[in-house]
Amino acid sequence: MTLDRNMRREVRAACVRWLGVALVATASTACAAASPSPASVARGAQPFTADTVVERARARAQAAYQEPRSTLPETYKHLSYDAYRDIRFRPEKSQWRAEGLPFQAQFFHPGFFFQFPVAMNEVSGGKSAPLRFSPEFFTYGPLVKPGPLKQADGFAGMRLMHPLNSQEYFDELVVFLGASYFRALGKGNLYGLSARGLAIDTATPRPEEFPSFREMWLEKPAPGATRVVVHALMDSPSVTGAFRFTLIPGDNTVMEVEATLFARKPVQQLGVAPLTSMYMYGENDRGAYDDFRPEIHDSDGLFIWTRGGEQLWRPLQNPAHLNVSSFTLESPRAFGVLQRDTAFSSYEDLEAHYERRPSAWVEPVGDWGPGVVRLVELPTPDETNDNIVAFWVPQEPLVPGKPLRVAYKLHWGSRSPWPKTGASVVATRVDAGDSWKGAKLKDTPTMRRFVIDFSPSPASDAKGDAPVEAVVSASSGQVLRPLVTRHTPTGGWRATFELHPASPAAPTELRAFLKRGSETLTETWSYLWIP
Repeated sequence: MTLDRNMRREVRAACVRWLGVALVATASTACAAASPSPASVARGAQPFTADTVVERARARAQAAYQEPRSTLPETYKHLSYDAYRDIRFRPEKSQWRAEGLPFQAQFFHPGFFFQFPVAMNEVSGGKSAPLRFSPEFFTYGPLVKPGPLKQADGFAGMRLMHPLNSQEYFDELVVFLGASYFRALGKGNLYGLSARGLAIDTATPRPEEFPSFREMWLEKPAPGATRVVVHALMDSPSVTGAFRFTLIPGDNTVMEVEATLFARKPVQQLGVAPLTSMYMYGENDRGAYDDFRPEIHDSDGLFIWTRGGEQLWRPLQNPAHLNVSSFTLESPRAFGVLQRDTAFSSYEDLEAHYERRPSAWVEPVGDWGPGVVRLVELPTPDETNDNIVAFWVPQEPLVPGKPLRVAYKLHWGSRSPWPKTGASVVATRVDAGDSWKGAKLKDTPTMRRFVIDFSPSPASDAKGDAPVEAVVSASSGQVLRPLVTRHTPTGGWRATFELHPASPAAPTELRAFLKRGSETLTETWSYLWIP
């Protein structure tokens, strides 16, 4: 897989996300320059408080929705993919670079699919000042036939830089680009899955609505700051919103998200804290792909931690048709879309490095009340399309006149933010299985065997007289020959069982976990088997 193919995937996935490292040169502390940054041409400072964006969102919700207008020249609206890539931000123009601050901001050029500029502002000393577009902030390569853009109402988006992996280099930390999409990195990660401000009517009979961040405010960090704050004003035909993102870089980068939402009209399905990813195939869902790589995915499973303490793992699939799964909960402790398999040998891709894609955990702050975690899996023929979406749908609808305030933490990285309490599912495999003793099931085409590997854990390794058992249940059909054996190479456990479906056409919900006596040793494996 080449870099170009990686970047084409970003465009085709939603035409609303960051297009890759080749768009913007990476900043380094070694070549700071004194040339002017966007802040130096700011005009019209205005008072700014914690309520400024909230009141802007409230006022917008009380007025009729106005479609965004693009003032870009037609030549910039119709830039080719390669021409847009040939426009790069000048690292020496990075915001706060000349001042030696621990965070820097860079901006994306409007054009191509990004035709509706986002207004950018800097907040400092209780006042906000606009950061105005200038062609001096960019280099225009030979493929950009229109030449430099003379003026624009804003930028396509922005990214923040920070010395994440070493003190000598400013790495990308987070990118906001297109609609309300954003994504971040933990230490050692490469970009993979994305988050959004909201998902509205995703995978419903109604057309999906994509809210957009229309304006953003970047709080100027203090010298030595360990976090940075970004505000965003969101708008759509149904909803307006005020978002506050506090970014704390680290092994896992944490984003503290606070959102206040206002409805212009009732929203039938509101998706809170949505995560979007790509799953093409893995060990449980190989399909008939003719590819040398054993697996191709940015994420391999959905994780849910219930208020009652159960931890659930749902391996992702690339279905033949749209598949929607709902998990009813009372204010979850956490949920996330994870890339658990971080072994290079699982992918063998020297360019994409799927083993370095981050996981993202959503940790609600406060009581979210009753609702469902919804998982949407879409069919995809290749790795250029994001086909996985997961989000929280509150039971109480969002209606005009009743704002919704929601807070949560987003953890981006490769390690779980919480201590391990039991063994985790590390692999799921499916094959034709064997015949059940005494029954003529071998020729049944729908007979399947499931092989589930669990990691080692202190609980499962503790000595005890009782044997380790697999507790397996199915929504229909027969579960046959459940068996648990020690996985000697890893020190974990392997559970196997066979499923004889009640119908060759009906999907079957499966659940399994390991126990010793009355003690639960593992998280719960959850799987939808589709004939």
